Amino acid sequence: MSNLSATAYESLRAAVNAIRAHGMRSVLTTLGIVIGIASVIAVVAVLQGLTASIDKQLSGLGSNVLSVRADTPLKEQIAGNFAKLTETDVESIRNSVSGVSSVTVSTPLSGNLGLLSYQGRKTTSIAFGVGFSYQELNGVYTDKGRFFSKSDEQYRRRVVVLGKTVVSNLKIKGDPIGQYLQLGQEWFKIIGVLEERGRFFGFDQDDQIFIPYSTARALQGFVSTPNLTISMAVDDPTQQDKVTAQLTRLLRRNHKLNGAAPDDFKLETAKQLQDRIGAITNGTTWVAAGVVGVSLLVGGIGIMNIMLVSVTERTREIGILKALGATRAHILWQFLAEAVLLCLLGGVIGLALGYGLALGVTAVIPGIPAATVPLWAIALSLGFSVFVGVLFGILPAIKAANLHPIDALRYE
Repeated sequence: MSNLSATAYESLRAAVNAIRAHGMRSVLTTLGIVIGIASVIAVVAVLQGLTASIDKQLSGLGSNVLSVRADTPLKEQIAGNFAKLTETDVESIRNSVSGVSSVTVSTPLSGNLGLLSYQGRKTTSIAFGVGFSYQELNGVYTDKGRFFSKSDEQYRRRVVVLGKTVVSNLKIKGDPIGQYLQLGQEWFKIIGVLEERGRFFGFDQDDQIFIPYSTARALQGFVSTPNLTISMAVDDPTQQDKVTAQLTRLLRRNHKLNGAAPDDFKLETAKQLQDRIGAITNGTTWVAAGVVGVSLLVGGIGIMNIMLVSVTERTREIGILKALGATRAHILWQFLAEAVLLCLLGGVIGLALGYGLALGVTAVIPGIPAATVPLWAIALSLGFSVFVGVLFGILPAIKAANLHPIDALRYE
């Protein structure tokens, strides 16, 4: 074993013995580090779990899918005016916008069409009328049966696709496919049961039903104007900006918006939605990191104070070590190792507490995805703990190393 390795080993062993000799003081000294690391790990774990869940939910949406929805400016909302996309907009997009395909619509069902009845059992659910292309564009697939076909929509067939929560709430026994239920006062044939998708921001995605859009329009009456969302596939993703510009010009012309008027619609892709949510979670993480940085700074100052007190308490010990041949480097490394170990201990405890806190939060609050701690967060937390130990331990270590052996032996 080389001299350098032997020095490092002895310094580490002496630091461990010193920490064990003052166990309670060591634990209290690291509290600032523990609280700081636990806070950031809890926040990061919850946000990373949420981000992973969002990415999974949006992964079914293709990167080339473009959605258009109504977006009323606040001033107009206050005045009681709300924008809507119409079937005229849909036909204009199909006929006038190049580079798009599978243009389809979806609309929430109004009235009592969200009230379901099956053999005397009733439940309510969120109901949508959608085009047959909705399945492909939005990644909505069936576990049993099938989704709508083009002919279902063309002939306004009274068929319905259910989420698994709806099947459970209605207590449908056996295979639901081919059975009949009532939506409001109308009878519908069950042709499909959707794959289980779980919760998304507290919303149960399995507690919803779909019927063909043409059927929904026939039931709701053609006098009322539905609130539409229009979705389409961009044939060439590299031309998405060009398609967006075409759509914007077309819809502004349809809605008779002059040059100064803001858009009363919003165009959005799955990637844009992911980026927006990612920006929110990243911003929250950085804010939490700033707050935690203050906590770690306070914890580091506390460790430095305790180490300075420790140098004073162990002055005679340092004098004896120097008299026995210990060099300045030996003393320096011993006290520096002690400070780093204290911070590292606080970091490990903080990691465990933070992860436990995150698990508790996700278990207590329904609808929040399971907490996830990425490796980069663990490495960053432990690395920062070591950095704090070095930063705030170097001054006490230098003070101890610079003590004159004669003066140290005379210290009372």
